[in-house]
Amino acid sequence: MKAMIIKEIGSTDVFQLVEKAKPVAKAGHMVVEVKASSVNPIDTMLRSIELPWSTNLPEVLHGDVAGIVVEVAEDVSNFKIGDEVYGMAGGINGVDGALAEFMLVDARLMAMKPKTLSMKQAAALPLVAITAYEALVQKMNVKAGDHVLIHGATGGVGHIAIQLAKVLGAKVTATYSPANEALAKTLGADNLVDYKTESVADYVKDHTAGVGFDKIFDTVAGDNIEKSFEAAKYNGHVATILPIADPLQIALKSLSFHSILMLIPLCHGINQESHGRILTEIAELVDAGKITPIIDERNFSIWEVAKAHDYLASGKAVGKVTLTA
Repeated sequence: MKAMIIKEIGSTDVFQLVEKAKPVAKAGHMVVEVKASSVNPIDTMLRSIELPWSTNLPEVLHGDVAGIVVEVAEDVSNFKIGDEVYGMAGGINGVDGALAEFMLVDARLMAMKPKTLSMKQAAALPLVAITAYEALVQKMNVKAGDHVLIHGATGGVGHIAIQLAKVLGAKVTATYSPANEALAKTLGADNLVDYKTESVADYVKDHTAGVGFDKIFDTVAGDNIEKSFEAAKYNGHVATILPIADPLQIALKSLSFHSILMLIPLCHGINQESHGRILTEIAELVDAGKITPIIDERNFSIWEVAKAHDYLASGKAVGKVTLTA
């Protein structure tokens, strides 16, 4: 089969098109004919910088995949040949990913693709949807009546998180960049905050009467995490997808702090079934019209992955950058 591989960490020039042996199903796994993938920041980081998983870097990157099952191990009973599936199932920790004609996947990480989405649309969902679900449902237990602040309204994780929080019955305030105002207004948030012109004190006063938000999901992190701590009410919850440098404000406000790393099942071999369950639930919400992924209008093939990485790095993308086979 054809595959795009890397042999070293570096610029997008490290991608090489090669012929590689087609994978064969093994216990607990199946082989998927790759129809689409998407570009996540973790993919560009694995390609370009040293990370904790770099010592066991696979040749084939990209975890998000949508495709058709072509081979199933005897011990896998919940999928069959011909099923259209999606998941986040490789591209890290020594497991080859989706930049190839075929991908070997752990069946527990996969789910049936939403019926109402194309392969391209479905491939945009797994990593971001699982991340949003883990933050809002599993870690912060968002429920009806909660006032939730989501930083990064139009980002990959943020735009799904807004829609999921509304499904859970929360009141949602979200921060956005003025360049993406039109898109932000389509996502269903109750309140939108222009982070460049509105201070934390102002939007806490305007939207929570100065009390602070019950639960905050910070998909921006970095220096922005201090804004999250400032905006949280006493004894509130803050979740983020990146490490923090200073935990002092967590203690001073008695906050419950949650770190979200959806890669744990792939990197440590635990709780893989949770990903399949989450993606099954997400597919039901998608098909019910309650969650819709935003896809950038640019089209790339898997064999143009270098161009896709460069495009994401340019900052011009609006929505998820996707690749089709």
